[in-house]
Amino acid sequence: MYVKGAGMTKFGIEDVSSRQMLLQSIREATRDISIKDIDAVVLSTSDISINGERQKHYSSLLTSLLKKRMPIITVPAVCGGGGASLWTANKLGYDNILVVATEKVQAGLSTAITDEILQAADRIWEQYEGLVFPAQNALVAQQHMLKYGTKLKDLSLIAYKNHKNATRNPKAMFYKKEVSLKKIMKSPTVASPLRLYDCSISVNGAAAVVLSRDKTDIKIVGSGLGTDTISTFERPDPTVWTATIRAAEAAYSEAGLTPDDIDFAEIHDAFTIVELIAYEDLGFCKKGEGKNMIRDGIVEIDGKLPVNPCGGLKAKGHPISPTGIAQVVEITEQLRNEAGDRQLASPKTAIAQNIGGAGGTVTVNILKKVGA
Repeated sequence: MYVKGAGMTKFGIEDVSSRQMLLQSIREATRDISIKDIDAVVLSTSDISINGERQKHYSSLLTSLLKKRMPIITVPAVCGGGGASLWTANKLGYDNILVVATEKVQAGLSTAITDEILQAADRIWEQYEGLVFPAQNALVAQQHMLKYGTKLKDLSLIAYKNHKNATRNPKAMFYKKEVSLKKIMKSPTVASPLRLYDCSISVNGAAAVVLSRDKTDIKIVGSGLGTDTISTFERPDPTVWTATIRAAEAAYSEAGLTPDDIDFAEIHDAFTIVELIAYEDLGFCKKGEGKNMIRDGIVEIDGKLPVNPCGGLKAKGHPISPTGIAQVVEITEQLRNEAGDRQLASPKTAIAQNIGGAGGTVTVNILKKVGA
């Protein structure tokens, strides 16, 4: 399938309704196609219960908003919902399909938001024991540090890189908001070794992409989805996220490409350690060598393989379901040379990795500029 259009709201904490954000992202994505030409919709949302909207059944809501009756399905996969909806849409076979996600997460106390997000973890062994996602990923970070010599500063450099990138992105939560490396390294510990700035920020937002059989300048050349156990402690090695490896293998195989063919990446940096592990699981380096990608500047915006030029979940913000679609919006803008101050030098091929939970559901989509 080809990318016909893409759009998203600004990610932030503004008090805007889910339906308003839905419509804004859809308007941007459908500038070059009429809604009457859309054959179906794949929607992703987590049905957040703390935002006071009391709105479920979003598929019928979209029918009312778009004033058109057509197949609309919902693909929930918590933080990986956006990527899963793209993977689904790419398999359905419609001529023109709208892929959209919306979420109003930042609408209550941090404790309520944390409890809502924790519902993506195992009910008995994690929720009841208070093993929140920062703690889960802290345990993963500890293991990676013990096995491979990764340092806290390596994680801080990832956060610093992504915050620098976000200052150039008008749609990012941290647009024009500088955060120094010193501030990152001195931020409060959330779950050792992870500090405040090692954790992504919850925001509100929506994103949309129109996929089409009609040839455009951007094509999804490879798409893969992998799953794993809901808990990291069930896995033989918590520093290896097998769902990423499987999804990447499927995407590379379908595209006929290797990691060496990728010009830049949008990686699901819900926590800095997750980005570092993704370098390894996506095949950009050997296991244990992820730290060298950041130490040597390879993943900087002017490096050999820029990662998260938009700022990532870390600094653009993480609205749960829209994240995976927003990654493709960023890739589309980069491949069309429409990324403004953060524009990379003539990228032709990019990869997007989107994760649900702590590696339980992972999608990998590879997009390529047609004719490149």
